[in-house]
Amino acid sequence: MACSLDPNENLAKAEWRIREAAAQGAQIICVQELYRSQYFCQTENLAIFDLAETIPGPTTNSFTALARELQVVIVGSLFERRMAGVFHNTAVVIDADGELLGLYRKMHIPDDPRFYEKYYFTPGDLGFRCFDTRYARIAPLICWDQWFPEAARLASLAGAQVLLYPTAIGYHISDAAEAAAQHNAWETIQRAHAISNGVYVAAVNRVGYEGPDGDGLQFWGGSFVSDPQGRMLAKAGEGEETLVVECDPRVIESVRRNWPFLRDRRIDAYGAIVKRVID
Repeated sequence: MACSLDPNENLAKAEWRIREAAAQGAQIICVQELYRSQYFCQTENLAIFDLAETIPGPTTNSFTALARELQVVIVGSLFERRMAGVFHNTAVVIDADGELLGLYRKMHIPDDPRFYEKYYFTPGDLGFRCFDTRYARIAPLICWDQWFPEAARLASLAGAQVLLYPTAIGYHISDAAEAAAQHNAWETIQRAHAISNGVYVAAVNRVGYEGPDGDGLQFWGGSFVSDPQGRMLAKAGEGEETLVVECDPRVIESVRRNWPFLRDRRIDAYGAIVKRVID
């Protein structure tokens, strides 16, 4: 969804979109990264820390009540204030009875032009987590995590059936000529995670232009769901849209029997993966 400058307006908008998805039969509903605000990491500004919320707080208070009422699982993405001076980019997982099952704190934090996240977010310290919800075992990961096969693999090895990526990705307008290539790479890497791990992948991106006229980010939308063979089951356009997609866990079983990548891993030979570089 497109976001305004008013956090309460964005919360209200997310609430009715969650209701809309539930009315269409959705059982697991994921909002985009940092849905209560515009993407503030384009600049470094001390005042932005005032946008952070505690847990419990506005998002969890709203989403736990909605999950209980609608009998749906909700993955919410928020700017978490853990304590003074410690802030995280966090996903909360709420089960269909309204129970807060736990948190995932974004592990990979970018620091690129217009994506100055290291200024705001402390790297996650909870590892790559899976949650048994009423409808599936899921693993939330967040945006920049999308580019790292290690994150997808570890979540999959922990039994995730669906990897959910709340996302805020787009391009600076000066890079418009490269936008199509960037978008294609973003899709390709995530579909590869689905294939190499035999899982469903759902990427939930924001849409619209944010920032100063002529010097902001255009978010390309394109939210999608890929099946365990990397096939695109559904894909959104550049505008606001809700996708409701059926993910059959029996497909995971079938695909992994035919493509047993997890069976054939040489876990005795991968020790060097924990090194920064191999000399």
